[in-house]
Amino acid sequence: MPLSSAPRAGAKEERRGVGAGPKSAGTPPSRNRRASVPRSRRKRARTTWQRRPSPRSEVAAAGGLATGRRRCCSSGSGRGLFTTSSSSRPTRRRDTYFLQKLLSLKGDDGFRMNGVLVSLWYIMGLWPLVYSMLLLPTGRSSQSKIPVWPFLVLSCFGGAYALIPYFVLWKPPPPAIDEDEIGQWPLKFLESKLTAGVMFAVGLGLIIYAGKAGGDDWREFFQYFRESKFIHATCLDFCLLSTFSPFWVYNDMTARRWKNGSWVLPLALIPFLGPSLYLLLRPSLSSLLGASAASSDKPQK
Repeated sequence: MPLSSAPRAGAKEERRGVGAGPKSAGTPPSRNRRASVPRSRRKRARTTWQRRPSPRSEVAAAGGLATGRRRCCSSGSGRGLFTTSSSSRPTRRRDTYFLQKLLSLKGDDGFRMNGVLVSLWYIMGLWPLVYSMLLLPTGRSSQSKIPVWPFLVLSCFGGAYALIPYFVLWKPPPPAIDEDEIGQWPLKFLESKLTAGVMFAVGLGLIIYAGKAGGDDWREFFQYFRESKFIHATCLDFCLLSTFSPFWVYNDMTARRWKNGSWVLPLALIPFLGPSLYLLLRPSLSSLLGASAASSDKPQK
């Protein structure tokens, strides 16, 4: 038995050594193949594999999105279009940039702001004046000690989001109005037909300016609406202010006892222009006080 098993072992060793070449006996083929490749070449192949972009970044780059940074694609007319990735940091930087441009805190850097966005921004600046003229004095609450003016001041910065708490706490009817109070500021300014006329004219001009904007500006604005949290919140604020205004138009009309002005109520559904037109056409508080004084003198006669 030992004599017959020895040749078999030798045959195995011969078969293992045939065609092995530089390989050492007992070394796996995969390690020998890796050892045959130079180390510098293996390092270069490893770094190339690590730097290969993912399919998602390739799709984003093909679609014109800048991953992790902000990019401005300028056209021949000087108009720019900001495109960012889905990360929140570039979007926040773009919103900050838009806010600085709208507040004139940034100089001319070659980027032209969207015309529709500019019109919306300035109309949002007129809404606090509209609500001040609607809520003072007929929107005050006689059964609550909460004044309305702090909410009106905050609405200059927070819009409808600052007025909603007062709407919830408001309890009619409004308190009585004195004749001396009408001649004082701010009611004298808010009751002026000149104030209402200028506000209506400026708002109409801004809406016409936005309507004359080209299709590129509107497509760009809708893209901003989808991507920018700042512009999305501003549009929602505009919709809320336009929704609440017809109720306060009706409340002011009832407090002024304007019975012939019911035809203005359907027009109040038009965003901004309807309430502004009502403020221009409504009767003054002085005529209301004169009519109430005449009605109180009739039974005495």
